Amino acid sequence: MPEELSPRRVGRRLVELGVVVALIAVFVLTGPGLGNLRRDLADAQSGWVLAGVALEVLSALSYVVIFRAVFCRQMRWRLSYQIGMAEQAANSVLSVSGTGGLALGAWALRKGGMSTEHIARRSVAFFFLTSLPNVVGVIVFAVLFMLGILHHDRDPALTYAFGALATVATVLVVAVLPRLRGEKPEHQPRERRGLRLAWGWLRYSLGQGVRDALMLLRHRPILVLAGSIGIVGFDIAVLGVAFKALGYSPSVGVLALGYLIGQLGGNIPIPGGIGGIDGGLIGAFALYHQPLAVSTAAVLIYHAIALWVPALLGSVAFVQLRRTLQREEQAAALCAPLAEPIEAVHLPAPAG
Repeated sequence: MPEELSPRRVGRRLVELGVVVALIAVFVLTGPGLGNLRRDLADAQSGWVLAGVALEVLSALSYVVIFRAVFCRQMRWRLSYQIGMAEQAANSVLSVSGTGGLALGAWALRKGGMSTEHIARRSVAFFFLTSLPNVVGVIVFAVLFMLGILHHDRDPALTYAFGALATVATVLVVAVLPRLRGEKPEHQPRERRGLRLAWGWLRYSLGQGVRDALMLLRHRPILVLAGSIGIVGFDIAVLGVAFKALGYSPSVGVLALGYLIGQLGGNIPIPGGIGGIDGGLIGAFALYHQPLAVSTAAVLIYHAIALWVPALLGSVAFVQLRRTLQREEQAAALCAPLAEPIEAVHLPAPAG
């Protein structure tokens, strides 16, 4: 098992997470000037909170759907569920921009019989496809505000700045990374070692991974799009019902952009994303001139649901996964043929 998933490191992360949660709870319960926040949390309607839990379960299941669509359509749904849910538990506890979950999934797939090359390139494709709705969502909502289809944009400069950045990033990734063809490192001279060999593998995996992602969008769009959009869409809905539990509803455009921009705080490597995600979301809604106390309470409710639902379901799935891999040494062997070269995405030759 990867070092970052060792029991000692995970245990240390759990202790850190517990300490951070306890400190935040004490601050919210006793901090001066937080009376409105405490009142909003106490008055939250439990029915809407339970609806948020159900929506988060659907978001977690969407992750399983796209995991199976990207890595192996022949994989048993039971095994796909175990790996996908366990990855989400690792992301909740480790919170290293999603790399903890990918490391766990890579370990499980390799132990189950899948080739390292296939895991590497499909991990890149998976990361690309699960990030795509966030980036495209910012572009779409910025365009909807620009065209006047959506109204009441409280901070146009923020909307259009992030819309432009998302557009540039998408063009660069789609246009540049697939051209990193490169030769397989194993086919390169044996004297190439160290950083040069690592760079060769990185370049090859990035190029092939993005090409795989584009191919999957062409040939398996239903499950790929259902999974990737479901992860983000249901998660935004969780935040929406968290606001609803407090008797307040921001406009659809502000809710979506506040979520998509604020989630960038989750890239800070903090246990459970606590502080990073919360600060990013609260800051984004503050820039869109939403009520601070209500936004803070809604974000705390949302993050509690988004953190603990995948963590609890994924922890159970991880125990089941270990038993499956102990019982079946080649649990993912059915996917072995997929490690062979797949159809390439044909790109026009560069000018000149």
